[in-house]
Amino acid sequence: MHGPTPPLPVPTDKLQFAMPPRHESLEDERRHRKERLAGALRLFGRLGYEDGVSGHITARDPEFSECFWVNPFGIPFRHVTVSDLVLANRDGQVVEGGHHVNQAAFAVHAQVHAARPDVVAVAHCHSVHGRALAALGELLDPITQESCAFYEDHALYDAYTSVTVDPEEGRRVAAALGTRKALVLRNHGLLTVGDSVDAAAWWFMTMERSCQVQLTARAAGRPVLIEHRQAVATREQLGGDLVAWINYQPMWREITRSEPDLLD
Repeated sequence: MHGPTPPLPVPTDKLQFAMPPRHESLEDERRHRKERLAGALRLFGRLGYEDGVSGHITARDPEFSECFWVNPFGIPFRHVTVSDLVLANRDGQVVEGGHHVNQAAFAVHAQVHAARPDVVAVAHCHSVHGRALAALGELLDPITQESCAFYEDHALYDAYTSVTVDPEEGRRVAAALGTRKALVLRNHGLLTVGDSVDAAAWWFMTMERSCQVQLTARAAGRPVLIEHRQAVATREQLGGDLVAWINYQPMWREITRSEPDLLD
């Protein structure tokens, strides 16, 4: 006897797969970027990246390309809502919103945005493991799939960047970043960029975890490096901003479902 006929596969065009949205207007795109920025800040707060008033994520306005949305100075990341966000120009002057901005943020972020017109968002926070690797003045080694995403695509700014509002310091940081996705600021922390808020946030989160893995592995023994060609091939598969955007979506869904007030 023949068994029951097995079910047919669902056509792939009937399966859901999220991709970056297309926007009908600049206002829609602005709202989208602000929502993603508020969500990323909530996630960073939840993950413990906030340290006092240090740390910021900026998102370029889609219409006014030399103005950037940023978290308001002094408001905890985990309390930020869309309506709290501040729009500042490249000089750090508030043009929309009711709060101050961290001027040290704009000394660096504005210069990175100016040097990289392809970049929508820049993330920098004083996360624990990022600071630990930065204190060693080292880059990530290709020891895991995740760290390979940064292979030959991140750099070390080999100088100490204290609290500064000097645009020249920001230009030096931007020059060290070059065309890469991430930077280790020696004795300071991590900085990541992306063509969306989602991508910049994901690069920061996975870079922070990669720092943790590297430090943990080194404490336990001698990490085995992934061979150059395999590391490059892995980066080509996983190191693009679209892959970062896709990886970030479960976190976006989780934060908006568990904390929908961030969209207010």
